[in-house]
Amino acid sequence: MILYEYPFNERIRTYLRLEHLLRRLGELVSRTQAVDHHYAIQTLFELMDVSSRSDLKSEVMKDIERHKQVLNGYRDSPSISEQALDGFIAQFDACFAALNSDAGRVGYSLNGHEWLMSVRNRMAIPGGTCEFDLPIYHEWLHRPVAARQRDLAQWTAEFKSLSSALDLLMKMLRDSGMPHKVVATDGQFQQHLPAGRSFQLLRLRLDPALGLVPEISGNRLLFSVRLMQRSDDGRLQPALANMPLEVTLCA
Repeated sequence: MILYEYPFNERIRTYLRLEHLLRRLGELVSRTQAVDHHYAIQTLFELMDVSSRSDLKSEVMKDIERHKQVLNGYRDSPSISEQALDGFIAQFDACFAALNSDAGRVGYSLNGHEWLMSVRNRMAIPGGTCEFDLPIYHEWLHRPVAARQRDLAQWTAEFKSLSSALDLLMKMLRDSGMPHKVVATDGQFQQHLPAGRSFQLLRLRLDPALGLVPEISGNRLLFSVRLMQRSDDGRLQPALANMPLEVTLCA
């Protein structure tokens, strides 16, 4: 099954982008080829751009506090394990403390790294990191694998506390939803969202054997899915048959 996720607000949209970049960065850093480390640095710069918002850290910390309040509300409930509850709250406390101990904006200190900034400026130009344009970068790409990985680990460590917090927040959000099967009639499905409850994320799973691409739109009141399929010339066109979907709404 192919999983598609659709955010209902800008905050979750940013979280998903950061999560996507952090996962890609982790995978590229662990590889050994110079070309992989080139794209790791490119991903690092994308991560710096997305995380440059001055209010990002405070938003994440507010989310942590909100989840802690919700969890503390379950205390004394006979159906809840106090030990498990304490464990989750301890994780949130650790994430909050780690973020709070970071000075300034997330990853902001990397802006003062002269070598990285020289590479970043040239990378904005198509083909700008060729050896005749940026010999200092060409030399770095020819360093031993362990040396490159050591540098990359040092730079990506700037995002460690953010990554841990996002992992925990997104896990809690995704676990809040229950998947259910629906059918897109004539390739379309629409659902009104219940009043009084604020959903933040839609998760949609499709069987890859169907060869379909979902076009998702939504707001706090409803969401709709239109299924598309590729024609022989590669263009997308509406799929007009009844198609099965798995939908999860996460609050």
